[in-house]
Amino acid sequence: MNEYEYFKKALVDKQKPCAFLHMSALRNNIEQIAKKAQHKQIRVASKSIRSVKVLQTILGHSSAYQGVMCFTADEALFLAEKGLDDLLIAYPVWDTSQLRAISQRTQKNKRIIVMIDSMEHVKHLEMVALETGHKFLVCLDIDLSTTIPGLYFGTYRSPVRNIGEAVKIAKRIEKSRLLELDGIMGYEAQIAGVTDQDPKQRLKSMVIRRLKSHSKKEVSKRRADIVHAVEQEIGRKLRFVNGGGTGSLDSTGKEAVVTEMTAGSGFYNPHLFDKYANFQLEPAAGFAIEITRIPTKEIFTCAGGGYIASGAAGEDRLPEVYLPHDAQLTTQEGAGEVQTPIEYKGKLDLKHGDPIFMRHSKAGELCERFQSIHLIENGEVIESVPTYRGEGKCFL
Repeated sequence: MNEYEYFKKALVDKQKPCAFLHMSALRNNIEQIAKKAQHKQIRVASKSIRSVKVLQTILGHSSAYQGVMCFTADEALFLAEKGLDDLLIAYPVWDTSQLRAISQRTQKNKRIIVMIDSMEHVKHLEMVALETGHKFLVCLDIDLSTTIPGLYFGTYRSPVRNIGEAVKIAKRIEKSRLLELDGIMGYEAQIAGVTDQDPKQRLKSMVIRRLKSHSKKEVSKRRADIVHAVEQEIGRKLRFVNGGGTGSLDSTGKEAVVTEMTAGSGFYNPHLFDKYANFQLEPAAGFAIEITRIPTKEIFTCAGGGYIASGAAGEDRLPEVYLPHDAQLTTQEGAGEVQTPIEYKGKLDLKHGDPIFMRHSKAGELCERFQSIHLIENGEVIESVPTYRGEGKCFL
């Protein structure tokens, strides 16, 4: 049975559009990511998963997987209620009601760590801690972008860029009776989150690979220097130093100062991750849309399918046709809100009601479109598990 027939048979009685997760591919990706991590702990990025059941599956696979990197305060509180622990919120929280809830939850044997990158964050957390009477666990986010004359290679996250700035904040936290510095995070987005082997952009990819090579050396030194200086200033080892992403496991795993790495997108392996030079994982997650019109013998129009990824608008934000092979979106309409025409000149005799299988550009964003994910094992759906949406949650 070919791939197309395999997934068609598995989802034959499921209403479409629908999302699916191929469990053997997921397990392979879990194992490959653990190997790439080079014996370091892996914190799972929930933004890229957005299903409690799938998060639990990954975390339960082996002792290599410890903790979750959340993307909002409400999500962290939700996951705590579901029994997950060691929840690092990757972005600063300012809303005082959310901070109060975090403070209260942290006192109930749950470790929730909030992100900071400024004295303003420190003072704001102290104000809430005084009100609640409970300490906050905090993580200092350091900037690891690379600046080259005429080029800023990275993302605009933390303003903490050097030893002096990091030590100043760490020293202030250490003197506070209301905060505890639990760890440091540095996300090298320009390495982990930028594709560097796109067949449609060969010249650009070559330039990016060179920039990455330069940036890796700088990132490694800056992170080590900052961590060592902070630990010397506060007189103790930090519980964790977090770095990396799926796209930088190889390089980040070699850094002695890093105790854990974050991975998320690689578990589902959306199509953007086909375009990395250093590794390849298996396509695990996707969605199926259904042919409802056949306007010409080579165009098959499906209902829905316009699931566009966030980021700077471009062709790489569009979903791609996974199966049948050689099928593609049309350049005129692309992936549409209510209909998506697919051009196909292959040998399959496609009919009304047949599925077209797609892969999203990114990972967890797909789950915002569906209430459940169908888990496929040995050619059949073994379980349908809720996404965050399916549990009535919309965190961003």
